[in-house]
Amino acid sequence: MIRSKTSLTAKSLLAWLRLTGRKRTYAELDRFRRSIEISQAKGDQGPIRSIRRRFDVERSEVDGRPCYTIRPRRGGDGKHVLYFHGGAYVHQIQHDHWRFFGRLIDRAGCAVTVPIYPLAPVHQCPETTAFVRRAHDEFAADVAPEDRIVMGDSAGAGIALALTKALRDEGGPVPKETVLLSPWLDLTMSHPAQPALDERDPYLALTGLNEAARLYSGPLPRTDPRLSPLSGDLSGLGALTVYIGTKDVLLADARRLHTLCTEQGVPLGYHEYEGMIHAWMLASIPEAKLALEEIAHLVDRSLVKSV
Repeated sequence: MIRSKTSLTAKSLLAWLRLTGRKRTYAELDRFRRSIEISQAKGDQGPIRSIRRRFDVERSEVDGRPCYTIRPRRGGDGKHVLYFHGGAYVHQIQHDHWRFFGRLIDRAGCAVTVPIYPLAPVHQCPETTAFVRRAHDEFAADVAPEDRIVMGDSAGAGIALALTKALRDEGGPVPKETVLLSPWLDLTMSHPAQPALDERDPYLALTGLNEAARLYSGPLPRTDPRLSPLSGDLSGLGALTVYIGTKDVLLADARRLHTLCTEQGVPLGYHEYEGMIHAWMLASIPEAKLALEEIAHLVDRSLVKSV
């Protein structure tokens, strides 16, 4: 599904990003490295005040690291989302993530568990992957297979797909739904269309993404499926859904996933929004509201997905 109309609110957001030079954080290496220091210096602050005020929040630990489960104070139907936040494997979870969780819970009546996974450069892929798996196993112990949804944005979406593929490869139950928002699926950053997309993207840039990939992958080849889950067999993963925008440097690999799924006969709910930036689903714009309605239907499995 491709949506071609862009709202005035979204266009204003794009203009603001360009006017304020937000892309420089990813386009200039020194700025990007400084952004990592600033983000990680904040440490774990947990859910924002509005989330704690409106929902039940439970803090648990896996390997000494926090995991937060947010539930409606009344009702809830048992459906449970395991969500991995974006941030290029180097940035902390942001306020926009928590606000998105609140909107999703309001709309879908689900619970959301958010593991605060270890970040590069101090922690690299093998350690993060091991933590993610243990966090999943803790989550899965209390949730029926038909109620498990795995979701993530950007780097977190790459984590989500890699986790679902690992569960399938081990012969265990896979999530009912795996929902990928602006996914970072291939850390090689080798798609020939990406330089042109970089010029259109007002937020991300290949310079910073390649640095983040270097910091997170360490000695592993970037083709390792834990780093780049786009490659290989995509069958047997449960229901897959992607949301992406056309002003996102990661668009090329999302389209490649669509092509690979088509070639392998794997159903994929593919939603491409014209003019949208990276992780636009978390923003306060009409397109994000529309996407949230669709995502909420995926969580309660009441909507038949289009391919």
